[in-house]
Amino acid sequence: MKNFRFNISLYVIIPLISMGAVTFAVIITYEITAYYLRKGLNPFWPAAFWGMVMLVFTGCISFLIAKIIIGPLERFVQKAENLGVVQKNTGIKESLKDDMGRFTSVFDQVTELLSRVEARKLFPLITGSSRGIRGVLNRIIKVAPTDSTVLILGETGTGKELVATSIYKHSRRKDKPFVTINCAAIPAGLLESELFGHEKGSFTDAGARKTGRFELADKGTIFLDEIGDMPLDTQAKLLRVLENRYIERVGGSQQIRVDVRIIAATNRNLEEMVKQNRFRRDLFYRLNVFSIIIPPLRERKEDIPAIADHFIKKLGKGVDIAPESMNILSAYHWPGNVRELQNIIESASITAKDTIEPVQLLSLIAKYPQEAGSIFAGDESDNSSCNIDQRIQEYEKGIIIAALNRTGGVQIRAAKMLGIKERSLWHRIKKYGIDVNSFKSDAG
Repeated sequence: MKNFRFNISLYVIIPLISMGAVTFAVIITYEITAYYLRKGLNPFWPAAFWGMVMLVFTGCISFLIAKIIIGPLERFVQKAENLGVVQKNTGIKESLKDDMGRFTSVFDQVTELLSRVEARKLFPLITGSSRGIRGVLNRIIKVAPTDSTVLILGETGTGKELVATSIYKHSRRKDKPFVTINCAAIPAGLLESELFGHEKGSFTDAGARKTGRFELADKGTIFLDEIGDMPLDTQAKLLRVLENRYIERVGGSQQIRVDVRIIAATNRNLEEMVKQNRFRRDLFYRLNVFSIIIPPLRERKEDIPAIADHFIKKLGKGVDIAPESMNILSAYHWPGNVRELQNIIESASITAKDTIEPVQLLSLIAKYPQEAGSIFAGDESDNSSCNIDQRIQEYEKGIIIAALNRTGGVQIRAAKMLGIKERSLWHRIKKYGIDVNSFKSDAG
């Protein structure tokens, strides 16, 4: 015999049950009242008795419905807390003391955890799970499937090329060419030839026809790195390509149509350069269709332990990082961002035996005083922020981050490791704006 199943929404079934109970109570009450009135008797006590019966009945039905619906939620929340997937909220907010506040908190944490797992799966090239980096990944997901021009902004060493590559790998052109060119690394006189190609004999060293990067990238994607360093005359020619999608080789007159998606990146402030007439306003607007701003490493210090471990594994030398060394890495300002972190890890691993010790890191970090102002500077452009209180706070934040990293984001264990109460740790986490969820071991 066939099994028939009917799927009914809770938004339908719960109101129907409530309406049915009320309708049943009204009908019975009416019949009782009518019966006693026909007999010439007072219907008050029978109706009151029936009302009490229906009140108890409705209460039991409501409790049963709540038990059926909320029971699985309670078991899920309890299991999530016991497994350490989410953090218990220990009397911190009044809104979290009731069941709904607790459920909402757990669901938010689980959703955030799943988003990090998805980010790690979709973007293996990019290491990090802080809110700042997840914002970058979210924008990549939005723009990658389109053919829109993308402008990537960020300081030197933040990983702009990795973001450009991730956009390409998730685009419709992922099976087509991906051509990169660093506009700052090529002399101004040769940049135009590199971009658009040249005809034989167009200048002294042009012994043969050269195919430019735009032609090589036809049907695919071209990444123009450090576009802020492009000369103004080349900017004018790039603008024409953006407007009509045709190029002309240097020394040639033939217009060659190209179908290319453009991704550009720079560490410069293009808006300021436009005001100073060092970058074309019309080109800026053409490039700035969709912008992605990569936060510097000092604004996402939660990612430092994961990035450092990634570089250690990538080197394959079997060395580890001492907890005290991780504290220093987490407290340092990183003016050179991820690239500087990679260089320091690689340098330290050369002299390390089995473990990278603090003395090795401090000797390397000390080489950057002109950039950082101090080893644990807050803002190198402002000497007033380099006082002892600022340094102590940065160091304390680094120690907390290292402890959370070692305990997989479990605050109870981290507090025990640090020798402080959990509530005291929670207040410090809030004070320094640390994203605890980014340390969850289940994220990766």
